Amino acid sequence: MKFENMDELRVALACARDGSLTAAAAALQITPAAASASLKRLEARLAVRLFERSTRSMRITPQGELFCAYAQRALDLLDEARGQLDAHHQRLVGAIRLAAPSDLTRQILLPWLEVFSQQHPAVELHLTVGDAMRDLLRDQVDVALRYGVLQDSTMVARRLFDAHRVVCAAPAYLERHGTPQHPDDLARHECLSFHIRGRRHLVWQLENTQNSPPERVEVRVNGRLSSDDAEVAHRWALAGQGIVYKSGLDMRHSLASGALVRLLPQWQSAPMPLYAVLPSNRFIPARVRALVDFLAQRFAALG
Repeated sequence: MKFENMDELRVALACARDGSLTAAAAALQITPAAASASLKRLEARLAVRLFERSTRSMRITPQGELFCAYAQRALDLLDEARGQLDAHHQRLVGAIRLAAPSDLTRQILLPWLEVFSQQHPAVELHLTVGDAMRDLLRDQVDVALRYGVLQDSTMVARRLFDAHRVVCAAPAYLERHGTPQHPDDLARHECLSFHIRGRRHLVWQLENTQNSPPERVEVRVNGRLSSDDAEVAHRWALAGQGIVYKSGLDMRHSLASGALVRLLPQWQSAPMPLYAVLPSNRFIPARVRALVDFLAQRFAALG
């Protein structure tokens, strides 16, 4: 069939995203009546109902989910075509959907992304922050930053940085509870934990690379406080609530300022690489490549 009005696709996608005709109309800066008429025309042309609607709610149908997935890809391709044309004029345009861990975003990425946005004012940056693993295809993520060994071999990944988890605490905590001298001592301390892939991380794996061969230990820790957000564990540590074990990259500024003290300095985790992960079955737009290159340069400068 022939589509004469691409705005109808945008209305359908906005309704699918927002779950409301009124919210979709507001996002597209049109009236609800115009959005409703556009959606009805599209459904009439398709001869299928994309949404089940009542006076109070709107729910996408299975046929609507299928159609919207293809509609988004179509608009993405058109957007990329425009971007490729503008690339010849050294100008990046279009949207980048970036997903990144919470603590890394707030401690490291935010000022970098501000610089990137200033350098490329025609690029829209949509940032999703959180420690849950995102499905890049289902959630339509262009690039995700992820720690650790990649499980999905179908993804395209670029290694940005080799981090290590380190053990840290605030001076106030150490004054009250003393300083552990060996990893085994951690079992007797209040340790802050967070969830990794839905499971509470209570076994801390440490290695002493100053010994040859490296000495490796596993310590099962305990503590009253845990969270599914690694940044929360960082904040608890700053408040003197306990000992934290997480990426030294995320805690770089807290360690440099003295707000946190690194414990057992000869001990750390095995290398924990940070990757930029992209869907393999989609063309990588120039703007996405530019962002990954920009982040790679920034991480390389950290040393």
